[in-house]
Amino acid sequence: MTNIIDGKIVAENVVETVKRFTAELTGNHGVQPGLAVVIVGEDPASQVYVSSKSKKAKECGFLSVQHTLPADTSEADLLKLIGELNADKTIHGILVQLPLPGHIDSGKIIQAIAPEKDVDGFSFINVGKLGTGEVDSAFVPCTPAGSMLLIERVRGKDLSGLNAVVVGRSNIVGKPMANLLLAANCTVTIAHSRTKDLPALARTADILVAAVGRPEMIKGDWVKPGATVIDVGINRIPAPEKGEGKSRLVGDVDFAGASQAAGAITPVPGGVGPMTIAMLMANTLVSASRSAGVEPPAF
Repeated sequence: MTNIIDGKIVAENVVETVKRFTAELTGNHGVQPGLAVVIVGEDPASQVYVSSKSKKAKECGFLSVQHTLPADTSEADLLKLIGELNADKTIHGILVQLPLPGHIDSGKIIQAIAPEKDVDGFSFINVGKLGTGEVDSAFVPCTPAGSMLLIERVRGKDLSGLNAVVVGRSNIVGKPMANLLLAANCTVTIAHSRTKDLPALARTADILVAAVGRPEMIKGDWVKPGATVIDVGINRIPAPEKGEGKSRLVGDVDFAGASQAAGAITPVPGGVGPMTIAMLMANTLVSASRSAGVEPPAF
């Protein structure tokens, strides 16, 4: 019987820990975690993401600050705002919602965020720490951090001797995911669009992570019997069976097929998705704890 990994339950556990430690940090040390979210322009999807992040921050007991800037905001003005947030002692996490308008250099903006407030884990300092195995002092990007927690719930923290295949090499998911698996003593292969005989490689994986953004690309017969499958993809595809113009969400894995072989698998939706915002809250709490000289909780 395949174990369907419920990301909602694990995310709720993380958020409960965040709430509890936030109350202690605020009550005993007078430090309330502060998260600032910056959005430029009126992109509807970004508005939804930002709203959910701000709502969750308030639910956790954080100081939640949102800066909504017009689409024609200059790069200089955005950099000025980030400089002010870097200097603001009440703010422990700074998140700039991507994508940014075309006239703004996203890389320059991300690298302007102070590494100790970079709760998205995108600054070169945090990327470098993760890449050199300094996982405990790095901020890890939220989606791979959440995916790793789901893997640990199934396999434990020490993954020695297991083969892991990560399909996808993005800086946001694929590469940090591979570094986390390496730090847990996996033997890791990163696969991508140029990989030869991807199905055969996937079948070697005890842990298979799909992060390519292509609907149901990973077929059921690519999955090694008993493997743990983590599906990071969120794709919207037509669903004519629901009615004209309707759609549904699917992952990068053919869930029905892969479920026949996998020992454990994340669904879409309800798997990795809820973990992303939960880990953003966790990272913000860790930043606030460090600023107060308090040992942060383990997740």
